[in-house]
Amino acid sequence: MSIILFSLCFNAYAQEFTISGTVVDANSEPIDLANIIILAEDGTTFIKGTSTGEKGYFKLNNLTPTAYFIRISFIGFEEFEQKIILSGHLNLKTIQLAETAENLDEVTVIAKKPTITRKPDRLIFNVENTALTEGSTLGVLKNTPGIIVTEGGINIKSAQAAIFINNRRVQLTSDELIQLLESSPANSIKSVEVITNPPASYDADSGSVINIIMSKNLVTGYRGSVQTNYTQGVFPRYNAATSHYFKNDKFNFNVNYSYTNQKINRDQDDRVNFLDNANEVNQIWQSDVNRNTWSESHTLNLNLDYFIDDKNTLSLTSTGLYTPYFKYQISNNTDIRDQNQDFLSRFTADNLSRDNKYNIGSNLIFRHNFENNAALTFDAHYTTYNYERDQNVFSNFFDVNNTFSNASEFNTLANQSTNIVTGKIDYNLSINESSSFDAGAKYSNVNTDSDITRLDVVNGVEVLNTDNTDAFKYDEKVFAAYSNYSKSWDKWDLNIGLRVEQTNIEGESQTLNQTNTQDYFSWFPNASLSHQAAKDVTVYGNYKRSITRPSFKDLNPFTFFINENTIVTGNPNLVPAFIDHFSVGISFLKHFTVEAYYMNYENDSYELPRQDNATNILAFTPLNLDQRTDFGFDFLFDYNITNKWNLYAVTSFFNMTEATNFDNDFIEKSQWSNLSQLSNSLSLLEDNSLNINLSVLYLSRNLQYFSSVEDRVISSLSVSKSVFNKSAMISLTVEDLFNQQDFDISTRYLNQSNSSFSDLDNRTIKLGFRYKFGNTKLNTNERSTNAEERDRIKDLN
Repeated sequence: MSIILFSLCFNAYAQEFTISGTVVDANSEPIDLANIIILAEDGTTFIKGTSTGEKGYFKLNNLTPTAYFIRISFIGFEEFEQKIILSGHLNLKTIQLAETAENLDEVTVIAKKPTITRKPDRLIFNVENTALTEGSTLGVLKNTPGIIVTEGGINIKSAQAAIFINNRRVQLTSDELIQLLESSPANSIKSVEVITNPPASYDADSGSVINIIMSKNLVTGYRGSVQTNYTQGVFPRYNAATSHYFKNDKFNFNVNYSYTNQKINRDQDDRVNFLDNANEVNQIWQSDVNRNTWSESHTLNLNLDYFIDDKNTLSLTSTGLYTPYFKYQISNNTDIRDQNQDFLSRFTADNLSRDNKYNIGSNLIFRHNFENNAALTFDAHYTTYNYERDQNVFSNFFDVNNTFSNASEFNTLANQSTNIVTGKIDYNLSINESSSFDAGAKYSNVNTDSDITRLDVVNGVEVLNTDNTDAFKYDEKVFAAYSNYSKSWDKWDLNIGLRVEQTNIEGESQTLNQTNTQDYFSWFPNASLSHQAAKDVTVYGNYKRSITRPSFKDLNPFTFFINENTIVTGNPNLVPAFIDHFSVGISFLKHFTVEAYYMNYENDSYELPRQDNATNILAFTPLNLDQRTDFGFDFLFDYNITNKWNLYAVTSFFNMTEATNFDNDFIEKSQWSNLSQLSNSLSLLEDNSLNINLSVLYLSRNLQYFSSVEDRVISSLSVSKSVFNKSAMISLTVEDLFNQQDFDISTRYLNQSNSSFSDLDNRTIKLGFRYKFGNTKLNTNERSTNAEERDRIKDLN
């Protein structure tokens, strides 16, 4: 009996409790990443610490019953401190921090190293006050684990990523997006979220998401900055930008403007083996291609918040890109030889295009906060996009004796006008400190009018080519609704959601008298579950279903001629792709994460090179695949070697399998590949004013829609130094250190045999200078507006 009583007393004495609560600002908005520290009763001895999550919630576990001091702090706010006597589980409810007086000029911000936080549905790369923020926003993405930035776009491994800023989708095309991110300074970035399982509040078209989180506004005042960059590649490039921010009790105002002037070179060696009926080589076409692009562009981003009162806020956000000058020149020389490499003939083709385009999108947002920790948000969006291309193609043909035989010339005039209207309503409810509920609905309408006119030049006279002249109208309506629930208890975290969408599409080719309609209703569930199995050990799993709709350009049936034998054509019969994504993982020992994943694609589409061996035409045509799967294993390591040196490494082994039918012939290909990334971040000098970041990414041979892409190395070295009492920064960035970023791609299956080597203009040196003025300690609420439909806008060619 004595033993039993002793055990009961010991267990009661040894019982451990928790302290939890939610930290908010003066507007009752949750404060993310506030520091929570538990001190002993003497007020000096550190016991335990944590930080708040996105909803301002924190929880400290395994505390014995005694007296403590709790201290809560966040830059720009007065420190909160309170003595507590813990005798059971303690919920401090809501803790409101007051803004500090405007004396931030006295604050010295010490640079720190990037850190990585792993959650069940995302990886968070924290970069605030690190060396990376002295470069461009695109440079930060290049250094974020798992992200691959190439000329073709921004991917999370093999999947194209949707880009968000502060949970709002960026409104630009892929090329425009890269241009915008390259010209945007990164000094206001707080973190980058690589989200592989977005919640239901995200559009169903957001299969994989990169969410750039900007630092929050802290105090009132004005700040501004100017910056300029000079980049030397094959040709020089220039960029200048300025940003201005003002805040008082009623207004937040932020405007950013950038101007870019650049000329980019690209050399390409192409080979097509045209085959006979026995799939033996009949003719070999080898092409030397030089592409030069001249462009001038202006980008403007505007954000205005008006605080009507404590509960109501009205916001206007707008992003615009105007390209008044865009010249695209292709010089091509093609030698034609027989299977024995004997010369048969050759031709040259000079393609000169001039473009003019603008892309303007705006959101008007109203938010109302209720008394019960709930909020209702209305969001109206409008986009207008206009694109014009005037193209001239001139070809010379030479016979077996390399003697001029004849010539051809044609002009094309192409136009695309797109208007997008969307409306959203979102309801957010914090049920309690550990659970929340979200619900919403969205309507979007997309209208696109396109036309193309081809004029063949015959004896100096333009003659209408009716076979390649067309007009295309596209109308898309999407109705969506979603709900999402999250809950935390003990050592568990749960997030479940469901999104439904009804899509109605009609595409009409007026000249060809073809109409394509699609009507479908789809369900998109998602779920994430994590469990803290032991100290520093967390296991998790998630599932997400998403959709990828074809771009408007891919649905457009027009045929664009790069030259007489190389064309790009659309496919109005494309259907959307559906993706199921499963993953399980474990994080342990603070520095390690291991994850296994599986992705299945239904009707995935891609622009494939397809050669016609009878007509000797190579056509790049988007097609739906019957089957595509991607599965693999990811390993992540993050470690601060010293307080000035951070190292992180990522390696992934994955398998890609693709299969489909081509003209009743079945083809299946499979390839194991490796992606590995190593990054070092180092701060030097006593005040940490000299920062160095080196990143190297290796991607082995991989499968890309039945084509084999050889291995490549993507590398970057950046050095930044603050000057003028940290009011200015000079930076130097070198890209493609090892000259291994160019790539070889080959296509060989059935009656297809072609290859290409691209020598890109990506080995560059960039020198930058940025100067800050005003209250230089302010942070910003810079963000972009959301329109999922805009991401599918692509240039006509």
